[in-house]
Amino acid sequence: MHVNRFAPARLLMLMLIAGLAAAAARVPLAHAATDAETSGPIPVNLGNAVVKVFATLRLPDPYRPWTKQAPQDITASGVVIEGHRILTNAHAVLYASQVQIQGTGAGDKISATVEAIAPGIDLAVLKLDDDSFFATHAPIARASALPQIKDAVLAYGFPTGGTSLSITKGIVSRIEFVAYNYPTSGLRIQIDAAINPGNSGGPAVAGDKMIGLAFSRLGDAQNIGYIIPNEEIELFLKDIADGHYDGKPAFFDDLQTLENPALRSFLKLDKAVSGIVVHQPYSNAATYPLKEWDVITHIGDTPVDDQGMVNVTPDLRVNFRYMVQKISRDNHVPLTIVRNGKTLNISLPLLTERPQLVPDVRGEYPSYFIYGPMVFSRATALFTSALNNNAALMGLFGFLGSPLVTERGAMPTPERQELVVVASPFFPSRLAEGYSSPAAMVVATVNGVHIRSLAHLVSVLRDLKDENVVFEFDSRSGESMVFPRAQMVAATEGILTDNGVRAQGSADLLAVWQGKGQGGGK
Repeated sequence: MHVNRFAPARLLMLMLIAGLAAAAARVPLAHAATDAETSGPIPVNLGNAVVKVFATLRLPDPYRPWTKQAPQDITASGVVIEGHRILTNAHAVLYASQVQIQGTGAGDKISATVEAIAPGIDLAVLKLDDDSFFATHAPIARASALPQIKDAVLAYGFPTGGTSLSITKGIVSRIEFVAYNYPTSGLRIQIDAAINPGNSGGPAVAGDKMIGLAFSRLGDAQNIGYIIPNEEIELFLKDIADGHYDGKPAFFDDLQTLENPALRSFLKLDKAVSGIVVHQPYSNAATYPLKEWDVITHIGDTPVDDQGMVNVTPDLRVNFRYMVQKISRDNHVPLTIVRNGKTLNISLPLLTERPQLVPDVRGEYPSYFIYGPMVFSRATALFTSALNNNAALMGLFGFLGSPLVTERGAMPTPERQELVVVASPFFPSRLAEGYSSPAAMVVATVNGVHIRSLAHLVSVLRDLKDENVVFEFDSRSGESMVFPRAQMVAATEGILTDNGVRAQGSADLLAVWQGKGQGGGK
């Protein structure tokens, strides 16, 4: 078909453009280091604890996984906390090759390193190379309780518009339990104080205490900014106290509300019963405590209403999953459920991550392997970012039945642990003559062997003895590609040299190719 001759290459170009845009979006409140801003009056006891963060980011390039994107200089904000540390946002220092901070009103910059980072909840801790900075920069006290709606708040930071500290004033307008970076959820405070690029990591202060950390705003909307409250910060700091970030425990069962009268009648529930319905349990194992059609009526001792909400205080109503971080113990949370008319008490196991067939890279650079003129990598959320805001591209991939669309939210299985994609167009080579570019295609089989993972693909290619190597792709239409195996192997070194690629693959896959790693066999 005509579409198969040119569409993949065009799709790749679209994905490259979208990938660059997605990379820029990773720093929603950071800005170019050359911007300037206007300052306000600075209370010395608070403003002295606020710092400007300078970072040089080397973001991954999912469509050229053997290299990185060009260096990007950004600035953000940070705040001094106990332990001679700086607290800031993860998105301001994720993939940073260099980090520096500058105190309020200071001229010198001090080098820093990222001590701990949590991309999910968007928090990071920096350590300075020169601890003497903290002799004159004390931490801000943090409030132990959530603020009240309409509480006055000041947002400190270094936003676009000048070089000195800026302070904007507003009120707390909303508190919710929402998704941050999937699959992490947490409390979020909305304020109407102006928060702009560069404010990332700056403290929000009520009275003389910090109530949270600025991290984003609502698109181009005016005066709708968001801060990470102290409760989430304390959980993060407690988690990293042992030197390792484990993540927030949660559960990932699919639920639905109990608002529809017919649904309530179907479940034969008494009018006094309220709760949230289990639509699809996380696991179908017989030992898993939740089953389809179970109704969760309480989390701990807290009743759950028909919309899945709980009243934390008389003025605060949030999603019931918020209670997990309040009452869970040993990665379990107690639930009361109604099943077939009977009330049961269960202990639900929690996870810190939901496995996905198309995962987020979360601070890692993509693995890759080059075989002849072909480049293979794992499908990740970064790779598929081109689909997010491009309906035409999404429609085309859906029409072709690409797993990049149809399996986007699926969990791995033993038969398919990840999606293996052709990351780039062919490198120039006579071996590819007459074939369309397979860029963004998902590998289904190699010489009839179903590919389970990228490491499995490399092990299959390594162990082949056949005269030809045959690639088939997971698509409703397209080409199967046949290459002379010996020539593919022989041509690889020259292709790497001609294109300035330093290594045939990432270290993990080179270990498999050389027979030292776990490839998964056939």
